[in-house]
Amino acid sequence: MKVIIDLIEDIRESINNNETYAVTAMLLKEDEQDKKNLIYAGEASVASFHIDEISKELIFTVNSNDKALEIGELVKHLLIMSMDKMMYEVKLAVSDEHAPQALVGFGFNATDAKYALFIMA
Repeated sequence: MKVIIDLIEDIRESINNNETYAVTAMLLKEDEQDKKNLIYAGEASVASFHIDEISKELIFTVNSNDKALEIGELVKHLLIMSMDKMMYEVKLAVSDEHAPQALVGFGFNATDAKYALFIMA
């Protein structure tokens, strides 16, 4: 389980809060030949986010029709949150038909200036 404070710390440490990085969602799945390995299964731009006060979650939303969310826009909202909200779980909504999924990790691609949120297939 990843929480907001984990996300804030990773963004600061891995990309030094670079405001121009686009937020993306990356889907991973188990390698059928070697269950210990994960393989890339797809990518989509993250367009928005919201806080669900009832479930105590920060939910990112994938929408390929919208402009990708930039780190600068995200971080300015995260840094002003109260300390209790920093412990909200971070999830990703890939469609309206599926419940938001928990993140399994974070990463970045310096060449393409992308910050990735990883979920499992």
